[in-house]
This record gives sequence, C-alpha cells and structure tokens, in this order.
Amino acid sequence: MVPHSALPLLVLLLASPVVGCGGPFVLLPGGALEGETVPLPDGWAFTDEFKTIQLETLPADPYSVNIWVTAAGESLYVHAGASRATWVENMEKDPKVRLRVEDEIYELAAARVTGQDEFDRFSDAYEKKYGRRPRNGNVAEAYLFRLGAR
Repeated sequence: MVPHSALPLLVLLLASPVVGCGGPFVLLPGGALEGETVPLPDGWAFTDEFKTIQLETLPADPYSVNIWVTAAGESLYVHAGASRATWVENMEKDPKVRLRVEDEIYELAAARVTGQDEFDRFSDAYEKKYGRRPRNGNVAEAYLFRLGAR
C-alpha cells in the first residue's frame, strides 16, 4: 500500500515517461511538438472533428498544451477566457505558434482579437461545436486569438 502523502510523487513518476516525449500529456504542458510540418490547408472546418488539438508556443523555449480549437468561417481560434495562461503570455511575447492536428504540424501566427463582432462570430461557432457559449462574452475581458499564416 502506498502512503497517501506519496501519491502525488507516484503519479508524477508514472507520468514522467509519457510527459518526457515532448508534447503535452492530458493537463500537463509539454515541450516541442513532434510530427510532419505540412502546408496550411484551404480551410479549417476539418478541425470540427477534434475536440482538442495541441498548441506549441514560444519557439525559443517550446511550451505546448492540449486546447480546444474553433473554426469560424476561414479563421481558426484558440480561447483562454479571462485567464492569462502561460500559453497566452507566450503568444504575447512571440506570436509564432505551431499547431498539431493528429500527426500534422501547421506553422502559424497568433493575433489577439479585439473586435466584438469577430468575437461574436467565434462565440457562435464555439457554441455549435462545444454546446455552450464561452463564459465571458466581452472581447475586452477575454483572451481570444486568431491563428493564421505567418
């Protein structure tokens, strides 16, 4: 029997081989994503098939997370709500990101959305995909990023 106080350490040790492979593992961030870099697609509607994808930020010191992604029209978005998560701070430092969908890597640039009309279009697509609207509907209080060509 493992003492209760040792459980967090045991979980960390068991997860270490999986986390060490580069990409994020469940809720734990990872480093550089692995996969084949491919040209940008004609559209992002195919991402509707995937609840989560992987996003890599800060190329100088790669930091990757599992995240929801929303396609709206010809644009692709990632949303942090009102949270200044590490990946948000990283994109504000350097907008270059990489996105992995299955084993394919797309090299993109992130731009923060500041217009309420665009935020509302994103929110409609988000609701269609995930069954609810984003918690915070005010673009000035949320961190929404459009991903596009570098």
